[in-house]
Amino acid sequence: MFRPDIVPQVLPIPGGGLCLVFDDILLEPERWRSRAAEFAAQFDPPQHNAYPGRELRLPDTVTAALLGMVSPWLRHHFGIARIVDGYCRLSMVTLAPEQLTPAQSLCHRDRLHDPSGKLPLASVLYLFDDPPLGGTHFFRPLLEKAPLMQLLIDSNRMEAEAFFQHYRLSRGYMTDSNAYFEKVLTVPARYNRMIVYPGMNFHSGDIGRPDALTEDPLTGRLTFNGFFAGTMA
Repeated sequence: MFRPDIVPQVLPIPGGGLCLVFDDILLEPERWRSRAAEFAAQFDPPQHNAYPGRELRLPDTVTAALLGMVSPWLRHHFGIARIVDGYCRLSMVTLAPEQLTPAQSLCHRDRLHDPSGKLPLASVLYLFDDPPLGGTHFFRPLLEKAPLMQLLIDSNRMEAEAFFQHYRLSRGYMTDSNAYFEKVLTVPARYNRMIVYPGMNFHSGDIGRPDALTEDPLTGRLTFNGFFAGTMA
C-alpha cells in the first residue's frame, strides 16, 4: 500500500509547527481512484462542518496501515510516543463558493480544544493529477486569543449574512490573507503526495479553481485524509 523506504521533506510552518511532505507515497495510487469511483454513491453528502464536500469513512485496517508507515516520523518530528485515536476517510471538495457557510469561508483547525493534552495531527494525500485543483494553505492568526475565539464561535453561530457583514468578509474559499489571518505557507498539490501537520495549525484547501470541482472521483479533488491524536513522549 505505502512505499516502505519513503523519507519526508520537512517544511517549517512560520509561526510554529512543521509540515512533512511525502512524495510518491502509494505504490498503486490509481487503484485508490478506481475504488473511490466504484464507491462514489456511498460518499456522504456535505454536512456543513469544516469540510465543504463529500466524505467516505475508511476501514480501521487502512488507518492502521497508514500509522504503521508514518509513526516513526511522528515520533521523530513531533515527539509522539503513542497514537491513541484516529481514523481515515476519502474526501472530495464539491461545494460552490456561494454554498459555503461562514465557518467554511475561513481557515480552520481540526480540533479547537483538547483538554486531555493530546496532540492532534492531520494528513492529506492528493489523489488527483490536476494541480490547479489545489494543495493546502497554512495561516497564522492576527488576533489575540479572546477575539480569535469570538470570531470562530461567531462563524458557527451567527446568521451567514450578519456574520459576513459584521466581519467584512465575503463568502467563498479562503485562498489568501485577510484582516484576521496571514497566509504563511502553501504546499502545492501533486499527484500521490501526502502532507502531515499539526491539526491545531490553521489551514485551508487551496481552492483557487472552484469552477473545476466535480463529484466524480476520477476527475474531482479526491484526497485521502487522516486524523490522529497522540500522546507526547
